Amino acid sequence: MMSHHASPVVATPFPGPKPREHRTPGARGSELSLTFRPLPGESTLALLSRMSVALRNTTLLHVVIFGCADTAHATMRAMQHLFGAIDWPITWVDGIACDGNSIAGIQATALATGTVDRIRLNGRVVASVFHDDAARHCLVGGIGPDDPSVPRFEQTRQTLENLHLALADAGFSIADTVRTWFFLDDILSWYGTFNRARTQVYSDIEFRTGSLPASTGVGARNPDGAALVLAARAMRPLTSAASAVEVASPLQCPAPNYGSSFSRAMEISSTHGRQLFISGTASIAPGGETLWQHEIDKQVDLTMNVVQAILDSRGFKFDHLSRAVAYFKRSTDIHAFTAWCAARGFVSLPVILTRCDICRPDLAFEFEADAVKRS
Repeated sequence: MMSHHASPVVATPFPGPKPREHRTPGARGSELSLTFRPLPGESTLALLSRMSVALRNTTLLHVVIFGCADTAHATMRAMQHLFGAIDWPITWVDGIACDGNSIAGIQATALATGTVDRIRLNGRVVASVFHDDAARHCLVGGIGPDDPSVPRFEQTRQTLENLHLALADAGFSIADTVRTWFFLDDILSWYGTFNRARTQVYSDIEFRTGSLPASTGVGARNPDGAALVLAARAMRPLTSAASAVEVASPLQCPAPNYGSSFSRAMEISSTHGRQLFISGTASIAPGGETLWQHEIDKQVDLTMNVVQAILDSRGFKFDHLSRAVAYFKRSTDIHAFTAWCAARGFVSLPVILTRCDICRPDLAFEFEADAVKRS
């Protein structure tokens, strides 16, 4: 394992909305979440340059890029030009911008102070490990199967086995996982198969929190041509001041009730405050069925009301969001979400708007979010 610190770059004015940052006070483990969306007419290189300036004097922990998979290699070359050697995990999601841009946005998690250990798998950095005063944390990204040619059920098992290997090298286990993201190629053709494979693997795991991780599962290609790619977050307490607990959704039933192995939300608490991780949320009735099948405005409204109810139940507001993603089955439906936000005065949420398939053919919108409240 090796530590990494981002190379300093020359500071220039930061155009556009200020990135939303989550800073945990203290000498160790000062974590930041930053969201970057292309400005009108901004090239990918200019977007990455702006990102490099904002991340100056930090250590990158994980980067998620929502963009056309066909541009991945060119984007990675541009990132290497600006950042030097890439020794942090990258998760590439084939999520095209709703305005036609090849990049919908980039979300970066970084460390302002403290040291970071890197975990490699098959010659690639796939995890970053850091700690604060109360817990050790591991951010995992870009994990996929060893053999993309085998059946999708087996690819799912291989991907989760690789997650196990990466976490074990970092001193964690899958039992420490509190949040996962699964991006499935052609999701509608095999989501049931994926759920069976995930449930089978999870059935042998006794999660430390006593609950399944929060999770997102949407449809998106990846540059490796695999059936899926995974990102995850794990936490292991160092003191009794740190804990992770499941948070129920006041307006929806538990997802396992209809065969999906995840929790609606998870909350991490420590001496510095609380982090709430809300799973991918859609227009699902309390009994598990889809509501408002052909009415995007009502799907958005119900989804966001469910998210708000989860936030309210833990004393959070939309102002506490540190990152979020809005997934649209059709890019033309973006108006429903922007109108919902405008009606409530939400003009600067740290959210990326991207076109990805949702896990049911009658769902057109999904929303996920992280929120932070400092002590």
